[in-house]
Amino acid sequence: MTRWKPSVTVAAIIARDGRYLLIEEHTPEGLRLNNPAGHLDPGEAPEAGCAREALEETAHRFTPTDLVGIYMSRFQRPARAAHPAEDITYLRFAYCGILGDAVPGATLDTGIERTLWMTPDEVRANSHRLRSPLVLRCIEDHAQGQRFPMNLVFTDPSVQGAARA
Repeated sequence: MTRWKPSVTVAAIIARDGRYLLIEEHTPEGLRLNNPAGHLDPGEAPEAGCAREALEETAHRFTPTDLVGIYMSRFQRPARAAHPAEDITYLRFAYCGILGDAVPGATLDTGIERTLWMTPDEVRANSHRLRSPLVLRCIEDHAQGQRFPMNLVFTDPSVQGAARA
């Protein structure tokens, strides 16, 4: 029997003046909107992965300060030329925090077309363009003031290869 393993992702929920920073990215389904987000790398704590993904996708430093939530969603992609069908469950850790300055010389990650600021209403009006239903859900939870302390997610030092304390 094959063991089920969700795909763990991290997302930066970045707000300023009533708008949220999104990225527009190329996907197999076309150009889609997403929070700055991506897969957690081996040996990486979720908050560190979130800061890394935000930098890669926005070219700005990002410091997570609060956990907005932990989310699960399922995505089923039909088979297409030379690619089998996919059935993926995502487990997403979403953090809000402080957007820092642009990093001189940093460029947007491969596949990222641009960054843009949108109000929650603009995001709702573009729901057909969202990469996942979690994009809007995270924004709505953040806008409603949902926050959890950073220590809610504990990363044991063994994750980074250190001996257990």
